[in-house]
Amino acid sequence: MIYIVGLGPGNPNLLTREAWDLLQRTQRVYLRTRRHPTVAGLPHGVKLTSFDSLYARAESFDQVYDAIATKIIAAARRAQKSGADVIYAVPGHPLVGERSVPLILARAAAAGISTHIVGGLSFVEPVLEALALHGRLPPGDDPMAGLQLCDALDLARLHHPPLDPDRPALAAQIYSRAVASDVKLTLLNQYPPAHGVHIVRAAGAGSAAACSTVALAELDHSDYFDHLTSLYVPALPGVTSFEGFQETLAHLRAPEGCPWDREQTHQSLRGTLLEEAYEVLTALDEDDMDALREELGDLLLNIIMQVQIATEEEVFRMTDVIADVDAKLKRRHPHVFGAERFQDSAEVLVNWYAIKAAEKAAKAETKPVDTSALAGVAPALPALAQAQKYAHRAHRAGFRWEDNEKRLHKVFEEIEEVRTARDDVHRREEFGDLVFSIAYWADGYDIDIETAARDANAKFARRFRALEQAVRVQGLDMLQMSETALLETWRAVKRGEKGEKSE
Repeated sequence: MIYIVGLGPGNPNLLTREAWDLLQRTQRVYLRTRRHPTVAGLPHGVKLTSFDSLYARAESFDQVYDAIATKIIAAARRAQKSGADVIYAVPGHPLVGERSVPLILARAAAAGISTHIVGGLSFVEPVLEALALHGRLPPGDDPMAGLQLCDALDLARLHHPPLDPDRPALAAQIYSRAVASDVKLTLLNQYPPAHGVHIVRAAGAGSAAACSTVALAELDHSDYFDHLTSLYVPALPGVTSFEGFQETLAHLRAPEGCPWDREQTHQSLRGTLLEEAYEVLTALDEDDMDALREELGDLLLNIIMQVQIATEEEVFRMTDVIADVDAKLKRRHPHVFGAERFQDSAEVLVNWYAIKAAEKAAKAETKPVDTSALAGVAPALPALAQAQKYAHRAHRAGFRWEDNEKRLHKVFEEIEEVRTARDDVHRREEFGDLVFSIAYWADGYDIDIETAARDANAKFARRFRALEQAVRVQGLDMLQMSETALLETWRAVKRGEKGEKSE
């Protein structure tokens, strides 16, 4: 039998009666760590074996916990021969923030070794008590309502916190300034730098707990961190989470929601979705970050509404959408999430396209799939963007001019065909071929032709407005001006603009 004992938050007086009775009867106790105040208060005469040395030798905490589990299972196998038990003691409660315990339970079950959990007071209750005593909890709220628990070491190794910012979170074992720094960087991917967080030290260890509040950006500015330091992250005000926004839109679509929202379908929202995508592009073109934030929100609204309609129709859910795209990203980045290694971005792209081709072939085995190199280019793309996509795909598939000079020659060829077109219908067709050739030519220089055209449109609009202003200042009417006078004013506008840029 393996007994896994919780030593409580740090005060020996908080050991459970069951734990104390068991520890008094045993001769040997394995400790995950000696660095816990309760250890000093354990019954006299008990031989203590800790795994602290593993932390110094292992390259990661996962290796530490794996080694602990291996040693405990080995000890249990030896003890079985004499009918003895193994006692493994951990801080707090064995099932709260103790990553070695699930490994031991799983391996013991696989080996046919019985286990028993001897509970202890976790770090959660004393930390909440300290926060309440220091007035750091929202008045009138149930401190456990929606509380998220996590291990600081798990947060430290992530890039984005797996936390709902609409709910409070509590992280245990911020035992060093280095861990605090890594935790801060992870949390900053979700929370603003000025967000106030509460550091709680020595809660439940037998003396008064210390509690201080700092801005998240200053979390690691203190030097006082140890194994009994926890971090409480209050919820952000209002609705800030993905799930909270989904609830808002699901409510709008509910029977008691908004009649207009309930009437919407995938197709009725199609135009709005496209419009909002263009609004995002406009914000990007204008480098307006406030507008970009707003327009991305409007675009997200449309995406979530589309998914909500699909959810109600039992077609798919947001979890399916996210699971699919997450799996695809990881599958197409084996150099990040797997063992493959590439020299540069060119090799990455070659492998990316190879993976996409393999995915397309796999789909073709189960259902009819368009296997053309042009498959997947959205029909609704703007004509210039679509032309460049088609040209790029065709080039990659082997239909190519080898250099940009030959692409330019094709442009000149199309210009001549426009000039010599036999009638308006033919000329319209040749203009289309000319635009396509220009898109292909731009692709040879890695120029996004759609963006280049939008920039040119914006430049023309800016200069034309300046032209209108210049004409008004002169008291003239553009319709009455000669071509020569207009062109001279236009050139003056361009010279003025270039002069401003050179200043």
